[in-house]
Amino acid sequence: MMKKRLHFFALLMLGLTPPLMADTVDDRLAAYQGEGASDFSAERGKEMWFNTYSHAAADKPRSCTSCHTNNPRVNGKHAKTGKPIKPMARSVNPQRLTEVKKIEKWFKRNCKWTLGRECSAQEKGDFLSYLRTL
Repeated sequence: MMKKRLHFFALLMLGLTPPLMADTVDDRLAAYQGEGASDFSAERGKEMWFNTYSHAAADKPRSCTSCHTNNPRVNGKHAKTGKPIKPMARSVNPQRLTEVKKIEKWFKRNCKWTLGRECSAQEKGDFLSYLRTL
């Protein structure tokens, strides 16, 4: 455990990121293609970001922008709890989208809250494609 930690910090000191962190989005896109998705579109991902969704569990229409604002490069705030949310764009928040477990956790939670259902592999891939353009 200590050797791994030292190796990780040595890479950080050199300005490098471990391969698993650097490839997480690419790995997720490949996994979504393995689930049947194809030809991801940043434009469709952007449309998802700004689209408004209504469903039975929602007290009012919801959007990604309800919590994350129109600009994924700035801080957001949870619409219900008021809890601050760090920017989604890796260009200003390098910790974003670096862990598979967190990516899937937040897709599951936020898709259900916003869309009223889980996102498809295609939607996840389009969304990640949009975020990586920022």
